[in-house]
Amino acid sequence: MFITSREKNIINLIVRTSRKHTVSTLSSFLNVSGRTVQRDLKSIEKILDKFHLQLNRTANDGLFIEGKNEDIYKLIQNLATIHPTDITPEERKLNLLLTLLHEGPSFKIQGLAHDIGVSGATLATYVDELAEWLRKFSIKLIKKRGVGIELIAEEANKRHALASYILVYFYEELIDSLYQLQQGKYTNKEILGYFSPRDLLMIDQLVNQKMQKDQARLADSDYIGLVVHICITIQRTKNNYVLTQEYDSENELTAEYRLIENICNELEEKLYMQISKSDRHFLTVILKGSKVQGTDVVLYDSVHLGKLIKKVIEDISTKLHVNLSHDFSLYQGLLAHMEPSIFRIKQKLDIFNPLTDEIKRKYPVLFMAVKKSLEQVFIDIDFPEDEVAFIVLHFGSALLMNEEEVKINAVVVCPTGIGASKMLASRIQKELMEIKDIEILSINDFQSATLDEYDVVISTVRLPFTNVDYILVSPLLREEDIDTIKSYLQNNIEKVTRKKSYLNTDQKDTFKHDRTDVKVLLQEIKDVQSSMDSILNNLRVVRKQNVDDHWNTIKEVVKDAEQEGLHTNTSSVVQQLMARERQGGLGIPNTNMALFHCRDNHIKELIFQIAHIDTPYTIKGMDGQEVQMKSLLLMLAPVHMSEREQEILSMISTSLIESDVSMMIYSSSNEALIRRKLEDLFLDYLQNNLIKE
Repeated sequence: MFITSREKNIINLIVRTSRKHTVSTLSSFLNVSGRTVQRDLKSIEKILDKFHLQLNRTANDGLFIEGKNEDIYKLIQNLATIHPTDITPEERKLNLLLTLLHEGPSFKIQGLAHDIGVSGATLATYVDELAEWLRKFSIKLIKKRGVGIELIAEEANKRHALASYILVYFYEELIDSLYQLQQGKYTNKEILGYFSPRDLLMIDQLVNQKMQKDQARLADSDYIGLVVHICITIQRTKNNYVLTQEYDSENELTAEYRLIENICNELEEKLYMQISKSDRHFLTVILKGSKVQGTDVVLYDSVHLGKLIKKVIEDISTKLHVNLSHDFSLYQGLLAHMEPSIFRIKQKLDIFNPLTDEIKRKYPVLFMAVKKSLEQVFIDIDFPEDEVAFIVLHFGSALLMNEEEVKINAVVVCPTGIGASKMLASRIQKELMEIKDIEILSINDFQSATLDEYDVVISTVRLPFTNVDYILVSPLLREEDIDTIKSYLQNNIEKVTRKKSYLNTDQKDTFKHDRTDVKVLLQEIKDVQSSMDSILNNLRVVRKQNVDDHWNTIKEVVKDAEQEGLHTNTSSVVQQLMARERQGGLGIPNTNMALFHCRDNHIKELIFQIAHIDTPYTIKGMDGQEVQMKSLLLMLAPVHMSEREQEILSMISTSLIESDVSMMIYSSSNEALIRRKLEDLFLDYLQNNLIKE
């Protein structure tokens, strides 16, 4: 049994002072953080499970070990004979990884085993496990006769692999170390045997300061991920491991690059070293893959993504028998989250979510529904479970849940209804947390049972009925059987939830709000009215001939808007539009339309106008491919907008490609038809958002 000294001490303390020690008192007694104690308790629970014991808490959070006295005695006896170690297998594998990445590329096995402090057999196991991990990052770890071990990889992949390993296995240790450093508790030891405490603290403070200044936001795990990648870049550069990969110079036009540039320039001054352009572009990609923008920033940047997100929301609504299709905050939150998320997946950047297991436990049905919907809607993107879990949180928040109320009922059918079937039922509940209740029936009893009471039928034998949908499994419940049951549940979410209330009884109306303040409601009505008035009053559909540059058309339309008093500075607005185009394509995929948009202090009202060009003009699309643009859609807005105004603009942008009919209307030159489309949109919005409320 593997156990650390601290884990052994915690078990002894809980046994000796049963129900008196809490996480807080243990952390004080052992002089570690509460987070560290919580992490150790998870390992302790696994150790106790081997002795048929459980770690429980009193109403006052006092910890005690529950089980038979003889099992507790066996535990104490075993602890007395065990010599704990404070180096976990993950720490040894990290040391091995650092050695492989910093002292390679070839190693003799015996010398490597001695350096890591393990036997040759243990080293072979570690190498196999690391080889599997590194394969995800296109890194080869090969055993060669006469040579030993050889590592083949590009520098960028080495950095990705090291950062990901640290974030997955040592995320909490890193948080603890940073906290201690921020409190002034310095150490001479390198953090995780690799990071300089001084550099780690300085980089953390510098990134935090620069991001606050730029008003950029990152999720906690992404923030730590950025700090880790910068630390690794500094460490590898100091050790003369140069990054030589090609980079896209267009990155330099982005806000992310400017932020990384500011951080790197200051690091060069503080550390007296050079940070190459390749390094800066590498870190820009990391930041672009993790940036979480404010929801008011992502208004209409990706029309195509907005359409796909709406499909996911509608599909989840259907699967769970709830209506989330008019929840704008859910839509906008997903849009803000998924743009950087999809970028990160496409760049093959590893995603880490420390809450994945807990989310799967609390929302098993919702997790399955979201996973299935993402697979159906985003057919070209493979969302890992960690990313699915992040998206589940958005839906969980919209559904106002603490934990799911849906309970999946299963029936296990076997020839007699006794014996192995009870063991099978026990294993099913252990392996499939989404199944709450299991009834065991013999074939005879099953024939007279009310099948509507069960959501899934599992049988160990072929059933002599043709009208029953069931899953045939082995009495021992093999891995493939578990996968089959999971697949069935995921493909039949709508059937499973059809007779159940997905929300708590006091939350059945998803959009039922507390009594709204009259003044707030009146202001919202004014915002909606003024937004709709502005869009309809300022709508213009014009034709432009002999266009040699689409910017000439844009300048003409923007200048006409200034003459009408809709804004006060054509030059400023055009510059904002140009800056937006440099950040990424604006052509709408699979259409002849492009949506040019910006927000500027000189814009007074919401403006939506369309220019039709007689000859197609080639521009970059939102998906990076070329688009032959004939319809130039212009959407302009003030810098400061209310939430209702944002909703109106977002609703228009997502309606552009909601159907083939919509695309035909917006790409036509028929102003009356486009105006009618907008009026229908507004009427639907009023009925579903203001009148209903």
